[in-house]
Amino acid sequence: MIPAPFDYIAPTSLADALAALAEGGDDAKVMAGGQSLLPILRMRLNAPEKLVDLAKVEELRGITEDGDHLVIGAMTTYADLLDNAAVREHAALLSAAVAEVADPQIRHRGTVGGALVHADPAGDVGAPALALDCELVIVGGGGERTVPAQDFFRDLFETAVGDGELLKAIRVPKHTGWGARYEKFVRVAHQWSIVAVGATVRVDGGTIAEARIGLTNMGSTPLRATAVEQALVGRQATDEAVREACAAAAEGSNPPSDLNGDADYRKHLATVLTRRAVLAAAGA
Repeated sequence: MIPAPFDYIAPTSLADALAALAEGGDDAKVMAGGQSLLPILRMRLNAPEKLVDLAKVEELRGITEDGDHLVIGAMTTYADLLDNAAVREHAALLSAAVAEVADPQIRHRGTVGGALVHADPAGDVGAPALALDCELVIVGGGGERTVPAQDFFRDLFETAVGDGELLKAIRVPKHTGWGARYEKFVRVAHQWSIVAVGATVRVDGGTIAEARIGLTNMGSTPLRATAVEQALVGRQATDEAVREACAAAAEGSNPPSDLNGDADYRKHLATVLTRRAVLAAAGA
Protein backbone atom coordinates (compact mmCIF):
# COMPACT_ATOMS: atom_id res chain seq x y z
CA MET A 1 0.00 0.00 0.00
CA ILE A 2 0.95 3.65 -0.34
CA PRO A 3 1.16 5.77 2.84
CA ALA A 4 -1.31 8.57 3.39
CA PRO A 5 0.06 12.03 2.40
CA PHE A 6 2.24 13.79 4.96
CA ASP A 7 4.65 16.72 5.20
CA TYR A 8 8.29 15.68 5.46
CA ILE A 9 10.96 17.60 7.36
CA ALA A 10 14.60 16.61 7.90
CA PRO A 11 16.12 18.96 10.51
CA THR A 12 19.90 19.16 10.85
CA SER A 13 20.04 20.07 14.55
CA LEU A 14 18.46 18.81 17.74
CA ALA A 15 16.95 22.24 18.39
CA ASP A 16 15.29 22.28 14.96
CA ALA A 17 13.99 18.74 15.47
CA LEU A 18 12.37 19.68 18.77
CA ALA A 19 10.88 22.82 17.19
CA ALA A 20 9.39 20.76 14.37
CA LEU A 21 7.89 18.35 16.87
CA ALA A 22 6.40 21.17 18.91
CA GLU A 23 4.92 22.74 15.79
CA GLY A 24 3.44 19.45 14.61
CA GLY A 25 1.93 18.55 17.97
CA ASP A 26 -0.13 15.36 18.03
CA ASP A 27 -0.02 15.17 14.23
CA ALA A 28 3.79 14.76 14.06
CA LYS A 29 5.69 11.47 14.04
CA VAL A 30 9.42 10.94 14.53
CA MET A 31 11.44 8.68 12.25
CA ALA A 32 14.82 7.28 13.29
CA GLY A 33 15.99 4.38 11.09
CA GLY A 34 12.46 3.79 9.84
CA GLN A 35 12.65 0.00 10.02
CA SER A 36 9.49 -0.24 12.15
CA LEU A 37 7.73 2.99 11.18
CA LEU A 38 7.79 2.68 7.39
CA PRO A 39 5.88 -0.64 7.27
CA ILE A 40 3.30 0.87 9.62
CA LEU A 41 2.88 3.87 7.33
CA ARG A 42 2.60 1.69 4.24
CA MET A 43 -0.16 -0.34 5.86
CA ARG A 44 -1.82 2.91 7.00
CA LEU A 45 -1.89 1.76 10.60
CA ASN A 46 -0.72 5.28 11.39
CA ALA A 47 -1.23 8.40 9.28
CA PRO A 48 0.71 11.38 10.70
CA GLU A 49 0.40 14.77 9.02
CA LYS A 50 4.09 15.53 9.57
CA LEU A 51 7.10 13.20 9.56
CA VAL A 52 10.23 14.46 11.35
CA ASP A 53 13.25 12.51 10.06
CA LEU A 54 16.23 12.58 12.46
CA ALA A 55 18.73 11.10 9.98
CA LYS A 56 20.60 14.41 9.48
CA VAL A 57 20.90 15.31 13.19
CA GLU A 58 24.57 14.44 13.67
CA GLU A 59 24.60 15.37 17.36
CA LEU A 60 22.40 12.33 18.00
CA ARG A 61 25.01 9.95 16.59
CA GLY A 62 28.24 8.49 17.91
CA ILE A 63 29.70 6.64 20.89
CA THR A 64 31.90 8.30 23.50
CA GLU A 65 33.33 7.43 26.91
CA ASP A 66 32.38 9.46 29.97
CA GLY A 67 34.25 8.11 32.98
CA ASP A 68 32.67 4.82 34.00
CA HIS A 69 29.95 5.10 31.32
CA LEU A 70 29.66 4.75 27.57
CA VAL A 71 27.38 7.33 25.95
CA ILE A 72 25.60 6.12 22.82
CA GLY A 73 23.75 8.66 20.69
CA ALA A 74 20.17 7.63 20.01
CA MET A 75 20.66 7.72 16.22
CA THR A 76 23.70 5.44 16.33
CA THR A 77 23.07 2.51 14.02
CA TYR A 78 23.36 -1.11 15.02
CA ALA A 79 26.26 -1.49 12.57
CA ASP A 80 28.19 1.42 14.10
CA LEU A 81 27.68 -0.05 17.57
CA LEU A 82 28.98 -3.43 16.43
CA ASP A 83 32.07 -1.80 14.94
CA ASN A 84 32.91 0.01 18.19
CA ALA A 85 35.73 -1.55 20.22
CA ALA A 86 34.72 0.26 23.43
CA VAL A 87 31.25 -1.30 23.32
CA ARG A 88 32.72 -4.75 22.80
CA GLU A 89 35.06 -4.24 25.75
CA HIS A 90 32.80 -2.46 28.25
CA ALA A 91 29.26 -3.52 27.23
CA ALA A 92 29.69 -6.92 25.63
CA LEU A 93 26.08 -7.92 26.25
CA LEU A 94 24.76 -5.03 24.17
CA SER A 95 27.13 -5.92 21.35
CA ALA A 96 26.12 -9.59 21.50
CA ALA A 97 22.42 -8.75 21.34
CA VAL A 98 22.72 -6.28 18.47
CA ALA A 99 24.64 -8.90 16.46
CA GLU A 100 21.42 -10.95 16.49
CA VAL A 101 19.24 -8.17 15.07
CA ALA A 102 17.83 -9.13 11.67
CA ASP A 103 20.39 -8.88 8.81
CA PRO A 104 23.21 -6.54 7.71
CA GLN A 105 20.85 -4.31 5.70
CA ILE A 106 18.63 -3.71 8.72
CA ARG A 107 21.62 -3.22 11.02
CA HIS A 108 23.00 -0.49 8.73
CA ARG A 109 19.71 1.43 8.82
CA GLY A 110 18.16 0.63 12.19
CA THR A 111 19.14 2.69 15.23
CA VAL A 112 19.63 1.77 18.87
CA GLY A 113 17.51 4.65 20.11
CA GLY A 114 14.74 4.00 17.62
CA ALA A 115 14.44 0.42 18.84
CA LEU A 116 14.31 1.50 22.48
CA VAL A 117 11.61 4.12 21.91
CA HIS A 118 9.57 1.75 19.73
CA ALA A 119 9.63 -0.61 22.74
CA ASP A 120 8.59 -3.78 21.00
CA PRO A 121 8.88 -6.46 23.72
CA ALA A 122 10.25 -8.87 21.09
CA GLY A 123 13.03 -6.44 20.14
CA ASP A 124 16.59 -7.35 21.02
CA VAL A 125 17.86 -4.10 22.58
CA GLY A 126 15.51 -3.51 25.52
CA ALA A 127 16.46 -6.49 27.68
CA PRO A 128 20.23 -5.83 27.46
CA ALA A 129 19.65 -2.14 28.25
CA LEU A 130 17.66 -3.18 31.30
CA ALA A 131 20.19 -5.79 32.42
CA LEU A 132 23.08 -3.33 32.08
CA ASP A 133 21.27 -0.71 34.20
CA CYS A 134 21.39 1.81 31.37
CA GLU A 135 20.15 5.37 31.77
CA LEU A 136 18.13 7.03 29.02
CA VAL A 137 18.66 10.74 28.37
CA ILE A 138 15.44 12.39 27.19
CA VAL A 139 15.29 15.94 25.85
CA GLY A 140 12.33 18.25 25.26
CA GLY A 141 11.26 21.85 25.43
CA GLY A 142 11.80 21.85 29.19
CA GLY A 143 15.39 20.59 28.95
CA GLU A 144 16.99 17.21 29.62
CA ARG A 145 16.11 14.49 32.09
CA THR A 146 17.63 11.09 32.73
CA VAL A 147 15.48 8.01 33.30
CA PRO A 148 16.83 4.63 34.49
CA ALA A 149 15.99 1.73 32.18
CA GLN A 150 13.79 0.13 34.84
CA ASP A 151 11.49 3.18 34.64
CA PHE A 152 11.82 3.78 30.90
CA PHE A 153 9.64 0.93 29.63
CA ARG A 154 6.07 1.67 30.70
CA ASP A 155 3.94 -0.83 28.75
CA LEU A 156 3.53 -2.39 25.31
CA PHE A 157 5.09 0.10 22.82
CA GLU A 158 5.06 2.76 25.55
CA THR A 159 8.05 4.47 27.14
CA ALA A 160 8.88 7.46 29.32
CA VAL A 161 9.46 9.61 26.22
CA GLY A 162 6.58 12.07 26.27
CA ASP A 163 4.91 14.27 23.66
CA GLY A 164 7.35 16.71 22.14
CA GLU A 165 10.35 14.84 23.53
CA LEU A 166 13.15 12.82 21.94
CA LEU A 167 15.55 10.20 23.22
CA LYS A 168 18.96 11.86 23.02
CA ALA A 169 21.38 9.23 24.30
CA ILE A 170 21.86 5.99 26.20
CA ARG A 171 24.31 5.98 29.11
CA VAL A 172 25.71 2.49 29.65
CA PRO A 173 27.63 1.66 32.86
CA LYS A 174 30.87 -0.09 31.97
CA HIS A 175 30.91 -3.81 32.69
CA THR A 176 34.58 -4.29 31.86
CA GLY A 177 35.77 -7.88 32.20
CA TRP A 178 32.26 -9.32 32.41
CA GLY A 179 31.39 -12.26 30.17
CA ALA A 180 28.25 -11.95 28.07
CA ARG A 181 25.88 -14.03 25.98
CA TYR A 182 22.60 -13.37 24.17
CA GLU A 183 20.60 -16.54 23.52
CA LYS A 184 17.82 -15.95 20.97
CA PHE A 185 15.24 -18.55 19.96
CA VAL A 186 13.57 -18.19 16.56
CA ARG A 187 12.01 -20.57 14.06
CA VAL A 188 13.38 -18.87 10.94
CA ALA A 189 16.40 -16.62 10.42
CA HIS A 190 16.02 -12.87 11.06
CA GLN A 191 12.73 -13.33 12.92
CA TRP A 192 11.67 -11.33 15.97
CA SER A 193 12.57 -13.17 19.17
CA ILE A 194 10.10 -15.80 20.28
CA VAL A 195 12.09 -15.69 23.52
CA ALA A 196 15.60 -14.39 24.13
CA VAL A 197 17.80 -14.06 27.20
CA GLY A 198 20.75 -11.75 27.72
CA ALA A 199 23.19 -12.57 30.50
CA THR A 200 26.33 -10.78 31.63
CA VAL A 201 28.37 -12.34 34.42
CA ARG A 202 31.45 -11.48 36.44
CA VAL A 203 33.36 -14.55 37.57
CA ASP A 204 36.02 -14.51 40.27
CA GLY A 205 38.08 -17.65 40.76
CA GLY A 206 35.45 -19.92 39.22
CA THR A 207 32.67 -18.43 41.37
CA ILE A 208 29.94 -16.14 40.04
CA ALA A 209 30.42 -12.82 41.84
CA GLU A 210 27.72 -10.82 40.00
CA ALA A 211 25.12 -11.53 37.33
CA ARG A 212 22.68 -9.45 35.30
CA ILE A 213 19.95 -11.08 33.22
CA GLY A 214 17.35 -9.57 30.87
CA LEU A 215 14.41 -11.38 29.27
CA THR A 216 13.03 -10.60 25.81
CA ASN A 217 9.38 -11.19 24.85
CA MET A 218 8.38 -12.51 28.25
CA GLY A 219 5.88 -9.73 28.96
CA SER A 220 4.65 -6.41 27.63
CA THR A 221 8.06 -4.90 28.43
CA PRO A 222 11.60 -6.25 28.82
CA LEU A 223 12.12 -7.94 32.19
CA ARG A 224 14.95 -8.53 34.67
CA ALA A 225 15.32 -12.02 36.11
CA THR A 226 16.29 -10.67 39.52
CA ALA A 227 15.57 -13.90 41.39
CA VAL A 228 18.06 -15.73 39.18
CA GLU A 229 20.63 -12.94 39.52
CA GLN A 230 20.51 -13.23 43.30
CA ALA A 231 20.54 -17.03 43.25
CA LEU A 232 23.65 -17.12 41.06
CA VAL A 233 25.85 -15.03 43.34
CA GLY A 234 28.38 -17.18 45.17
CA ARG A 235 27.74 -20.30 43.09
CA GLN A 236 30.36 -22.17 41.14
CA ALA A 237 30.04 -21.72 37.39
CA THR A 238 29.08 -25.34 36.82
CA ASP A 239 26.15 -26.81 34.91
CA GLU A 240 24.52 -28.26 38.01
CA ALA A 241 24.80 -25.10 40.11
CA VAL A 242 23.65 -22.81 37.31
CA ARG A 243 20.76 -25.10 36.37
CA GLU A 244 19.42 -24.96 39.91
CA ALA A 245 19.71 -21.16 40.10
CA CYS A 246 18.03 -20.66 36.72
CA ALA A 247 14.94 -22.68 37.59
CA ALA A 248 13.22 -19.42 38.59
CA ALA A 249 13.99 -17.61 35.30
CA ALA A 250 10.34 -17.20 34.29
CA GLU A 251 9.20 -16.13 37.76
CA GLY A 252 7.00 -13.02 37.57
CA SER A 253 6.83 -13.06 33.76
CA ASN A 254 3.68 -12.86 31.64
CA PRO A 255 4.63 -14.04 28.15
CA PRO A 256 2.17 -13.94 25.23
CA SER A 257 0.52 -16.93 23.62
CA ASP A 258 0.49 -16.90 19.83
CA LEU A 259 1.22 -19.06 16.78
CA ASN A 260 4.88 -19.34 17.82
CA GLY A 261 4.02 -20.89 21.17
CA ASP A 262 1.86 -20.52 24.23
CA ALA A 263 2.87 -18.88 27.49
CA ASP A 264 3.93 -22.13 29.20
CA TYR A 265 6.16 -23.01 26.26
CA ARG A 266 7.84 -19.62 26.47
CA LYS A 267 8.38 -20.00 30.22
CA HIS A 268 10.12 -23.31 29.61
CA LEU A 269 12.23 -21.74 26.87
CA ALA A 270 13.22 -18.88 29.15
CA THR A 271 14.52 -21.32 31.75
CA VAL A 272 16.56 -23.27 29.21
CA LEU A 273 17.94 -20.19 27.48
CA THR A 274 18.85 -18.52 30.76
CA ARG A 275 20.91 -21.52 31.81
CA ARG A 276 22.68 -21.58 28.43
CA ALA A 277 23.33 -17.84 28.46
CA VAL A 278 24.72 -17.83 32.00
CA LEU A 279 27.03 -20.78 31.38
CA ALA A 280 28.34 -19.24 28.18
CA ALA A 281 28.81 -15.83 29.80
CA ALA A 282 30.67 -17.46 32.69
CA GLY A 283 32.93 -19.32 30.28
CA ALA A 284 31.75 -22.69 31.54
